[in-house]
Amino acid sequence: MSDALSETEPTTNTGLLTDRNVRVAGQAIALVFATAVLYLLYRIGSLVDTGLLETIFPRFVDAYLLVLFIFVVGGILSVILGVFVGLGRISRSTLTRSVTIGYVEFFRGTPLLFQLIVIYYGIPTLFGGQNFPIQNWEIPAAIIGLTLNHGAYIGEAIRGGINSVPDGQMEAARSLGMSYIGAMREVVLPQAWRNALPAMGNDQVILIKDTSLLTVIAVPELLSQFRDVYSTTFDPWTPIVLVAVAYLCLTLPLSYVVTYFERRASPGGEGE
Repeated sequence: MSDALSETEPTTNTGLLTDRNVRVAGQAIALVFATAVLYLLYRIGSLVDTGLLETIFPRFVDAYLLVLFIFVVGGILSVILGVFVGLGRISRSTLTRSVTIGYVEFFRGTPLLFQLIVIYYGIPTLFGGQNFPIQNWEIPAAIIGLTLNHGAYIGEAIRGGINSVPDGQMEAARSLGMSYIGAMREVVLPQAWRNALPAMGNDQVILIKDTSLLTVIAVPELLSQFRDVYSTTFDPWTPIVLVAVAYLCLTLPLSYVVTYFERRASPGGEGE
């Protein structure tokens, strides 16, 4: 029995580097880390001004709802765009593949902040500046920028999902008399969608955090509210707590959903 364990569970036993010492060192590091985190939370809690917190809370709720709106609209549009981009990347048409490759390379190869600035400041100049017909352009510009940027990443995730489906699936469907489009719709895409879901979910989590960049184009989101409060009160910790709680309320539930789909997409995970 001891021989079997020694074959399946490699151990360390070189001087002080024994299994027991490594385990004790790991527990000590975890204890120190947890103590530091608790102390930091205590210190931050003691620095929060409850009176200011009650005063600024409504404006942060408005900013939270705005970020949620931009995320939902931008997320849905980026998924729709990503589906077309993913299909274009595997198209048999050279022109379609070239266009989608150019689109993906541009939006993955340039910073999102640069793209937002170009859209927000550049597009109105195409209409002569003052003649630009859209009021409150910062919100549509934010949605357009996030959609175009994350549509490129989702398109690549869908392309990877399609490529992960064995070629035999398409060949078997075609041998049964299905058209190329029918085989793609009924056989390949359902499997590709399932394989691409974890990557798409992770991209949506990143999309939420990318909304913090929208402050540079005058969107009154969470970090913009923090900046305004700090510039008048010089209290960084009270608004920071609200910003952190707001983002965690957005990302933690979505991360849980992503983890759930990752388990479902893993081999043998259908029954979970």
